[in-house]
Amino acid sequence: MELPHTTLEQWVVLQTVVNAGSYAEAARVLFRSQSSVSYALASLQERLGLRLLHIVGRKAELTEQGRALLSQAQPLISAFIQLEARAVGLQQGARTQISLVVDAVFPKDSLFLSLKAFQKVFPDTQLQLSEILRNETDRQIQARDADLYITTQPAENTLNSRWLMDVEFVPIAAYGHPLLSLKIPINASQLGQFPLITIVDRDSQRDEKRKTYETANWSFTTIEAAIEAIVHGVGYGWVPLHKVSARLESGELVRLALDGNSLRKTALYLTYNSAQHCYDPTLNAFVAEIERRIG
Repeated sequence: MELPHTTLEQWVVLQTVVNAGSYAEAARVLFRSQSSVSYALASLQERLGLRLLHIVGRKAELTEQGRALLSQAQPLISAFIQLEARAVGLQQGARTQISLVVDAVFPKDSLFLSLKAFQKVFPDTQLQLSEILRNETDRQIQARDADLYITTQPAENTLNSRWLMDVEFVPIAAYGHPLLSLKIPINASQLGQFPLITIVDRDSQRDEKRKTYETANWSFTTIEAAIEAIVHGVGYGWVPLHKVSARLESGELVRLALDGNSLRKTALYLTYNSAQHCYDPTLNAFVAEIERRIG
């Protein structure tokens, strides 16, 4: 089999120059001298017998031929980076600690059953769990302080993030609430006459204090407190169906029949901190337990 005439390193240098816009900036990103960057690209073009770059003003841009070839090389670059990340993950072995950030709407039964099963296989691995609300997702993912995230939005790097499940939200009110005496389906105008119970983080709650609403909104920083407020007739609200299924069956809470959609779905995504984390055997063992219980 004939060996390639070009190297992966040369293609990475080319991609970096294009992304950075200049040889000098690419050299800074790659922690190399500008002369070594120039040499790598000159060697690449010489071996291909094609001109891949030209200078427009002060910016290095791809030629038409360079654009076509780099587009084919990019999946190979990504695959090789993932291969090396997997090797690092295998080398690390079992972790002594896992940090996990989970949205509060994720089913607790699935979470704790997964933790219990994981603990039997990895008894020496400690787990640190932080529960967040939807409004806090972006800030938590950007901070990159955890190993795994189960949140309502994926990371920008889709290679490290995937859809996990949908959580169903339903509108509910307490048995005996005035909304239940109205003719169904209940429209938005009728709903507006009663307080809406919302679930927000503390920062958003402080922001809401500065706003003026036509109707009363009651906000709580935990799902459990919001549900209790609804149970006590303070107002109505949209809550995860799995959180109130037993109370709906008992009749303590009643699902509202609305004019329009009476079911909302919120997607939850599983996100790894980095490409290396994707191949960590300890993290993947925990992820496997999670997926087994929601599949």
